[in-house]
Amino acid sequence: MESQPKSPFSAVTEWLTVGLGQILVSVIVPLVAFVVMWQGFIFLRDGDAPQVVTVIIAIIWGVGGVGALYLLANWIIDKLPDTLATNLRPYAFVGPALVILGWFLFIPTIRTLYASFFDATTTNFVGLENYIFAFTDTRMVESFRNNLIWLVVGTGMSVIFGTLVAVLADRSKFEVAAKSLIFLPMAISFVGAGVIWRFIYAYRPPGAEQIGLLNAIVTAFGGQPQAWLTISPWNNLFMVAILVWLQTGYAMVLISAALKGVPEELLEAARIDGANEIRIFFNILVPSIKQTIITVATTIIILTLKIFDIVFVMTNGNFGTEVMASQQYKQMFRFQDFGKGSSVAIVLLIAVIPVMWYNLKQFGKKEAF
Repeated sequence: MESQPKSPFSAVTEWLTVGLGQILVSVIVPLVAFVVMWQGFIFLRDGDAPQVVTVIIAIIWGVGGVGALYLLANWIIDKLPDTLATNLRPYAFVGPALVILGWFLFIPTIRTLYASFFDATTTNFVGLENYIFAFTDTRMVESFRNNLIWLVVGTGMSVIFGTLVAVLADRSKFEVAAKSLIFLPMAISFVGAGVIWRFIYAYRPPGAEQIGLLNAIVTAFGGQPQAWLTISPWNNLFMVAILVWLQTGYAMVLISAALKGVPEELLEAARIDGANEIRIFFNILVPSIKQTIITVATTIIILTLKIFDIVFVMTNGNFGTEVMASQQYKQMFRFQDFGKGSSVAIVLLIAVIPVMWYNLKQFGKKEAF
């Protein structure tokens, strides 16, 4: 027999039931997890157990408790009718993460957008005044220029060097060692890298012993030491070199993985047809790994748009090295102007969103890997 079509009332009731269930599952799971974790924290804080025992219990309580909570939620959902269980199960696992993500990211973004239309104390409405400042102030214009330098040079050099190293290392018998050395800087934080390179660029007056590696080399060949980080606009490029040093390994790893997916028969056929290695690289290898290169480039672009740590450690934005993130930090925490700081944050967010969207779109296609 043919099934009877659902009445509008039944369809609305089912939709409300599923929708309400999805919301409840998404909210209740992290809420219960928070209560459980909080009670565990109170218990451990007030206890007199040795520190090692406390740490072990905390790990078991946190990881095991949350795991048990998800197993319980899944067991409850399994008891529901099949249609309802199918609609609710994803929300039992993904929903809590989305709720937490919304709480820590979406809500602060809305509050930042709201504050960007108010004055320094976020009490008086000033309309677009803060955004006019963001696009006309001398230091902001400087930060836009510098971010563009970071974006073009930093991203371009990282991808180019990463690609070259991946291609050359794949043909070397020292492939593992070479790739390990190139990838090693990825283990260093941006702040740590900034401290390391400050010693490389360190300057002392002529005649004094140079502790900076670069000036030591220059003086060894009879040159004069230079205060590299004060020479604008070249100081921006000197700091971009740190980003390239850090990100070349990241680009190399992903591009190398993509290169290994290119059929060897295709390369051999090209060589038999008389193609040299340069033509093979540009006409076969690059088109074959194009999506991976795009993914790597967009990821580094997002990083360069948000760059802050290196600039803060190396120059604190002085000598013409301001970037958008450093301007946001100064407006918010040094000048206590929350309106201007919020407007810079929103401009930075708007600049990042299109690249993030494109990057996520590429991941969604699953072609880059």
